[in-house]
Amino acid sequence: MTTTNAKYQIDTPENKKFLDISRDNLIAFGRHFPAVDGSSYWLGDDGTPWKDRNRATWITCRMTHVYSLATLLGVDGAAELVDDGIRGLRGVLHDEENDGWYAEITPDICHMPTKQAYAHAFVLLAASSALLAGRPGAKELLEQAEHVYLTKFWDDEIGLSVDTWNTEFTELDTYRGLNANMHSVEACLAVADVTGDESWRERACRIIGHVLTWAEENDWRIPEHFTSDWMAQLEFNADKPDDQFKPYGATPGHGIEWARLITQYALSVYGKDGVLNGDGRKYLDAAEHLFNRAVEDAWDADGAPGIVYTTDWEGKPVVHDRMHWTLAEGVNTAATLYHVTGKQEYADWYATFLEYIDTYLMDHRHGSWFHQLNRRNEVIDTVWPGKSDLYHATQAMMIPLCDPALSIAPATKKGVEEGLD
Repeated sequence: MTTTNAKYQIDTPENKKFLDISRDNLIAFGRHFPAVDGSSYWLGDDGTPWKDRNRATWITCRMTHVYSLATLLGVDGAAELVDDGIRGLRGVLHDEENDGWYAEITPDICHMPTKQAYAHAFVLLAASSALLAGRPGAKELLEQAEHVYLTKFWDDEIGLSVDTWNTEFTELDTYRGLNANMHSVEACLAVADVTGDESWRERACRIIGHVLTWAEENDWRIPEHFTSDWMAQLEFNADKPDDQFKPYGATPGHGIEWARLITQYALSVYGKDGVLNGDGRKYLDAAEHLFNRAVEDAWDADGAPGIVYTTDWEGKPVVHDRMHWTLAEGVNTAATLYHVTGKQEYADWYATFLEYIDTYLMDHRHGSWFHQLNRRNEVIDTVWPGKSDLYHATQAMMIPLCDPALSIAPATKKGVEEGLD
C-alpha cells in the first residue's frame, strides 16, 4: 500500500488532526469499562460491557493507564475513571492474604489461579501513569506494585523476570517468556521516568541486553518461550500456533514493539535533543534490524495487506490472521524510527500502516478498532472477540506526537505543558 493522503503523512497538520480525533473517539468509546468494584469489564463490539466474562487485572490496568493519559489531556470525567480503576486494583483484584494481583476474577468474584508477571508489569504501568496524573491512591499502588514485582518476579541474578506463580507464591512455573519481559521493559521505563529511580531503567537495560543477543542469534526473529534456565524453546506451542499470549514461532509484531522500546531506552540514556550518540547507536542499529526483519517477513506476506500474526524461524507465515495491536505498534515504531533517523522509509511505513488501520481496523460505525482480521482482512473473533480494551490503539494515536525518549504518560504531560497537545 502506498498513499499520498496528507492525513496519513507524519508531522503534517492533517495527520495531527486525524490522530487527535481518533484518540478522542477511542477515549469516548471505553467510558463504560468499570464494574461497580472498579475492575474492568471486557468491552463488546459497540462498547457495551460483557458482564458474563471474567474481569482481568491486565485489562483493568490498561484502561486505568489510558484514562490517566486522558486525564493529563484534560478530558472531562477521565479522572473519575482512573479512580475507579485504582479502586479495583487496590480492592477486589488484589490478594490481601498473599499479596500480588489475581490474574482474573469471575463475574461472581471467584479468583482465577496464578499470579502472572504480565499482569504485574501492567500494574506498574497503570500506577505510574495514575501517579503522574495526580490521582489519590496511585502512590500507594505503585509502591505496592514495585515491592511485589521486585520480590516475586524480578530475578536479579540473571536480569530477567520470571513468569508465573501459583496464587500463594509458593510454586514457580518452569516456563519463562519474553512477552512479560517486554511489558516489564515498558513498565520499568515508565517507573523510572515518573519517579526518577534509575534502578528501574537499569533493569530495562538488562532485559534488553538478553533480547538483543537472542534476536541476533536467530536472524532478528525473537524467541518468545524458554525453559527455567532460559534455554530457547523454538517449537513451543507448535500444536497451538494461535495462542492468545504464547503463540508458536516468531511474532513479528513483538519484533516491531521491541524496536520502539529499545529506541526509547537508548534515547533516554544516550540521547540529546532526539539524537543518539556513543553506545546509543548500537541500540538504534538493533532496533532497525528488528523492525526491518519484521516487516520483511510479515507485511503482505500472503498477497494481501496486513501483518501476519506469526512466522516460523525462516520467516514463513504460520498464523495469517492480522491482530490490531501489531499495526498499532507498527505506527508507534515507524514514527519513532523516523523521528530519530530521518529516514524516509520509516515515514512511508508510518503512512502505510495508518492507511491500513483507517481502511480495515477502525470501526467507523460502532467505534474503536476491530481486534482481529483473517488473511482476507475480514473481521473474525477466534482469538480476540469484541474490543477488550483501548491500550494499543490509543497509544498509537498519541506516541507519534510525543517525545520518543519518554514513556507515554510523561511525554503526554510534557506535550500539554508545552502546548503541543
